[in-house]
Amino acid sequence: MKSLASDNYAGVLPEIMEALQKANTGHARSYGADDLTKRATNLFREVFDADVDVYFVFNGTGANVLSISSATQSYNAVLCSDTSHIYNDESSAPETFTGCRFFPLPANDKGKLDVHTIKERLIRKGDVHYAQTAMVSITQATEYGTVYKPEEIKAIAALCKEHEIYLHMDGSRFFNAAASLKCDLKDISSKAGVDILSLGGTKAGMMYGEAVVVFNKELSKQIAYKHKQVMQLASKTRFIAAQFEAMLQNELWRKTATHANKMAELLCKSLTPNRHVKITKPVQANAVFAEIPRSWYEPLQEHYPFYVWKDSTHEVRLMCSWDTNEEDIQAFVDAVGKMPR
Repeated sequence: MKSLASDNYAGVLPEIMEALQKANTGHARSYGADDLTKRATNLFREVFDADVDVYFVFNGTGANVLSISSATQSYNAVLCSDTSHIYNDESSAPETFTGCRFFPLPANDKGKLDVHTIKERLIRKGDVHYAQTAMVSITQATEYGTVYKPEEIKAIAALCKEHEIYLHMDGSRFFNAAASLKCDLKDISSKAGVDILSLGGTKAGMMYGEAVVVFNKELSKQIAYKHKQVMQLASKTRFIAAQFEAMLQNELWRKTATHANKMAELLCKSLTPNRHVKITKPVQANAVFAEIPRSWYEPLQEHYPFYVWKDSTHEVRLMCSWDTNEEDIQAFVDAVGKMPR
């Protein structure tokens, strides 16, 4: 049975398993001082065409906490989407570890933040009674599986620069976004004005691990100490680095992300003719959002787990992964077709 609940449910890419096995020989220096981690970091610099600093972490929440804490003080505020993962799905970890106030801004109908919405909330600078905004965080691809184009990111980055605040990108599905846009990774990060990126690996097919990629050297001054403080410094860093090296080499990420995106497109196309299914968001990455009858939840989830996104409207999220195939899609569509009307 293949799940449509999350790309976290999928297993590990064969190429990643091979990379882990190769890394599992002999002894190597710990805490990122090994040759493999240095090699992977240099590969990041090549791919992003920038002198980036890279910090490997255990999980996505850790990546976001590290990214945000590197740019903020406890009296600061972070602006984010009201649908964002850092606001809705990381418990109180970001607030607890950073001490910051998180202000959720209304996303547009495509799940994105726009410049006007952000600008309206850049208020009361210098007012000691108000948490001082230090960062804007956007998600790529968004929680609704939509994708910021390079020009949209550049516009937000320009606004941030004008107001002397940092731009963070939560890129748990960053590879899917780049594959959707058919662009290079640098086009929606280093070249678009992003200051710091939480780069997802687990959802892309890694066993575990994410990376924090620092583009703005101002943030490099203290992030190494934060890395340790937030408990994300792995003693055997080479096993995370090895996975990213495999993912970036020969653009393995593009192959697997493109496949997952295509499976989502196929799922959308296959469900659209069913008049009891309403696709609610543009399918641009590897997620399909749809409204279905409430009575379908249990019988479908018994065989094909998925998340209920908004129960009040019966909106569900159907997520495709690197190992989703056409047979999986057809089996789910057939099951939907057999549901009572």
